[in-house]
Amino acid sequence: MGTEAVGWFSSFVLLMTLGTQIHKQWKSGSSQDVSKWLFVGQMTASLGFTVYSVLVGNWVFVVTNALLLVSAVLGELIVLKHRRVARRDDALPLRPAHPRP
Repeated sequence: MGTEAVGWFSSFVLLMTLGTQIHKQWKSGSSQDVSKWLFVGQMTASLGFTVYSVLVGNWVFVVTNALLLVSAVLGELIVLKHRRVARRDDALPLRPAHPRP
């Protein structure tokens, strides 16, 4: 049980760290310096590691990698949303800050 506790604790720390970063990215309203390939790579690796973990029967890594896959999908969706908003804002005509009476 002690060995698995180390694995579950490490999984918890990793997922909380990523969750905090994704939340910060969402609240900031910007994904300006985030490469779309970061999340594509993370999704690919997490899916592969999840399948591998199922095949070897390691449930710590099954759960961890499945949740990492979810975090990568959320991160990618946030990046896509922020970029769509930025493109829309760039396309809007400039308006004066205070309309003239």
